[in-house]
Amino acid sequence: ERHEEGQSNASLVHYQEADSVSDIPTINVEEEDGGLQVCRVCGDKANGYHFNVMTCEGCKGFFRRAMKRNVRLRCPFRKGACEITRKTRRQCQACRLRKCLESGMKKEMIMSEAALEQRRALIKRKKLERVEIQLSGAQGLTEEQQMLIRELMEAQLKTFDTTLSHFKDFRDLPIEDQISLLKGATFEMCLLRSNTMFNTETGTWECGRLTYYFKDSEGGFKKLLLDPVMKFHYMLKKLQLHKEEYVLMQAISLFSPDRPGVVQRAVIEQLQERFATTLKTYIECVRPQPAHRFLFLKIMAVLIELRSISAQHTQQILRIQDTHPSLSTPLMRELVSSTDD
Repeated sequence: ERHEEGQSNASLVHYQEADSVSDIPTINVEEEDGGLQVCRVCGDKANGYHFNVMTCEGCKGFFRRAMKRNVRLRCPFRKGACEITRKTRRQCQACRLRKCLESGMKKEMIMSEAALEQRRALIKRKKLERVEIQLSGAQGLTEEQQMLIRELMEAQLKTFDTTLSHFKDFRDLPIEDQISLLKGATFEMCLLRSNTMFNTETGTWECGRLTYYFKDSEGGFKKLLLDPVMKFHYMLKKLQLHKEEYVLMQAISLFSPDRPGVVQRAVIEQLQERFATTLKTYIECVRPQPAHRFLFLKIMAVLIELRSISAQHTQQILRIQDTHPSLSTPLMRELVSSTDD
């Protein structure tokens, strides 16, 4: 079932999730007898208390949008007596909203935009504090390596895209090399960044107020490409990596000296080796257990697989350009174009 209104035909479709002063993202949603909690509005699987009531993600987002719009809704069917279930909840917004209110959901518990911004800023600050604590206990990492990880984490938090374009070593490169590296690594870094939000139990991506679903694309992408992408996400998530390991993987991917059009290959190769060495040392210091002794090699194997998937993605985009030129945007054409003269 498509879980919310207004979904697109892209391979990743999403609905908007709500933010509430009562949100408890780590709540145990199991009943005392071991059964799962259900949404008090539609009966779907609940994931926590939202606006004072145990609900699912769909009803949480619906209630927030309905309150924000502040539009009077009318029941077109049974004069306000529609049964609201997981399958019927999209059929009558008026009765769904009535059920939300009857269940005890409260408009005054919806966070304002200012409060949301404050919470996001707090989350960013807490992330950096956790990095400081973890690095301070990582005996064996040099001061330079600790600083490198901090700079990468800060660069990632500063940018709205999936790259590390705020990282000083990247900005010190000639603009031509910056463009070549970004064109070559954008898709790979998108996959790495999105994997941090991937939920292996539901096969979805949970990103703040948004939840993304992966389905067979209607935009031209074939199962031949989509299956390896999903397999990659499950494989990488299974490694249970730290944020620091993810960001170092992104740096290794971005600073690949063999990208088409790269001029300062020696400089970029040295930077990539620096990131790889830091990643290896970090794993040895923070994960000394025997179970993690092959983690660095596994990560390198994942990066090799990622390059293969990226090449398949580029070929798929080129085929779409040939067969459906109208679906190809200028940005898409620029990203897959060769930088070799």
